[in-house]
Amino acid sequence: MPLDGVDRWAELALDELTDLPGVSRVGVAVVEGGGRRLLFTASDRQRGDTHEWCHLDAFATAPLNDAIASGGLVADALSGLDARYPDFVAAQRDTPHVALAVVPLAAEVPAMGGLVLYYSCPQPFDGSQRDDLRQTGVRLEQALRTALQPSGTPPRALSRPAPGTLVAEHDMPPDPSAVGEARRFLRSTLDGWSIAPGTTDQAVLCLSELATNALIHTGGGCHVRVELHDGVLTTRVHDNGGTVEPRVRAADDSLHGNGHGLRLVDALVDSWGRETHAHSAAVWFALAVG
Repeated sequence: MPLDGVDRWAELALDELTDLPGVSRVGVAVVEGGGRRLLFTASDRQRGDTHEWCHLDAFATAPLNDAIASGGLVADALSGLDARYPDFVAAQRDTPHVALAVVPLAAEVPAMGGLVLYYSCPQPFDGSQRDDLRQTGVRLEQALRTALQPSGTPPRALSRPAPGTLVAEHDMPPDPSAVGEARRFLRSTLDGWSIAPGTTDQAVLCLSELATNALIHTGGGCHVRVELHDGVLTTRVHDNGGTVEPRVRAADDSLHGNGHGLRLVDALVDSWGRETHAHSAAVWFALAVG
């Protein structure tokens, strides 16, 4: 189940979007699990006073995933989407839907989620309509960030972990020595989870780089969250208010003396990325553990 703030945000978003002309169904999705999956609900998934949520594979070939990954609007008649998304379009054949718009919740790429609008009548999707849809995505993205941070403190996860997920957390004070403590925490945790030594070494090295990066750029403490679910180890470093965008550093970068940086992380992990919130940011990486 999502956090209460996400549930309330979804309820308001669905109510607003289902009132748009020609819209016959609306879905909303929020990225979670280090970008591996989406938390999804729709206007026809209401159960009493709440909406029923499910998980979607964020790597499947689908309009929603492409819009979130690219930060771009996907809008066309279903017939125009058939060549690119044949399975998705085939699933709509017994429905009244004839057109689709997928709007990323995107102030930056990748988006933190998306809106899916199904139409029961043809749509022009001209410049004016597309601009309106993009503005709706930006506005609802801002509303989602607010819902996640009602007290101005950084959220530690978009949702509670899926059943069977192993979770460990560690708070880092704003002190350089805290990086070593974080490394010891992660190594002890992964040893306890019987993770292979080589994978543990990779994860500890990457955590060290991200934690050092966060302390340098924010001057504040960090929160480390580690999850193991379905053969994927995800480690997230959530700072307390940094504003500097992480990047893969060139060989002559001035921070090179503090470690090999994000260039090393990029080379060692299966995927990594950044999530921004109103007052903080999180950088995560994922490793397959078999």
